[in-house]
Amino acid sequence: MIEPEVTDDAFLDGKIRLLQPVKGFRSGLDAMLLAAAVPASGIGTCRIIDAGSGAGAVGLAIAARCTNAIATLVEIDPALADLARRNVDRNGLDDRVSVVVADVSAGGKALHDPARPDGLAPAMFEHVVTNPPYFVTGTGTPPSVRSKAGAHQMSEGGLARWIAFLATAATADGTLTMIHRADALADVLSSLDGRFGRLRIRPVQPRKDEAANRIIVSAIKDSRAPLEIRPALVIHDGNGRIRSEIDGILRHGAALEI
Repeated sequence: MIEPEVTDDAFLDGKIRLLQPVKGFRSGLDAMLLAAAVPASGIGTCRIIDAGSGAGAVGLAIAARCTNAIATLVEIDPALADLARRNVDRNGLDDRVSVVVADVSAGGKALHDPARPDGLAPAMFEHVVTNPPYFVTGTGTPPSVRSKAGAHQMSEGGLARWIAFLATAATADGTLTMIHRADALADVLSSLDGRFGRLRIRPVQPRKDEAANRIIVSAIKDSRAPLEIRPALVIHDGNGRIRSEIDGILRHGAALEI
């Protein structure tokens, strides 16, 4: 029986079932695009950390697509972290996915703290992944639900601290994958500078003739390779239907090249 305050939602054509808050932050297209863009397939175990995991959509989708992935989901809200643990268990992924409560916005010191949760340590993860809060506190209309406000907003300078956490968590030459608003590009570039290089940025457009509203970014820790702007990813065709490439990501867990 599903409680009235949560919904039971299907992702990847039902391969993943996710309990999500009715009124809190809810994952959707952004989460699945991010999960698809993580380069975690291949031979050998790879450790992944999802910073600000919410109910676990991104980490679970990565684990479902990449059977060699061992994922740690980090969430500051204990209630959401508990929901993520339930989602891990009900999807049968508790052997490869774990959930910890920690404050990503504290930056790298959260990983150097001797009291940090088990399963977190500096330079531990080959891939670091995040769908960070998209807005700075005080801008736009604040969500009425506290947990949703925390998932959508961070303090001034918060993205730089968020990226510092990920840089500290990443191994040497570890990769980063993130999704953000397209109009936050300047803040994204500033926050990554000096920590990650070889940036590949793929704009995401709702339709071909519309401006991008999202960017998906991949990068390598401490790389000095130049930035590249990749071809845009278009979600809908001219008739408003989901394009086949996107349908493959959303329904079948296809990988997305950045």
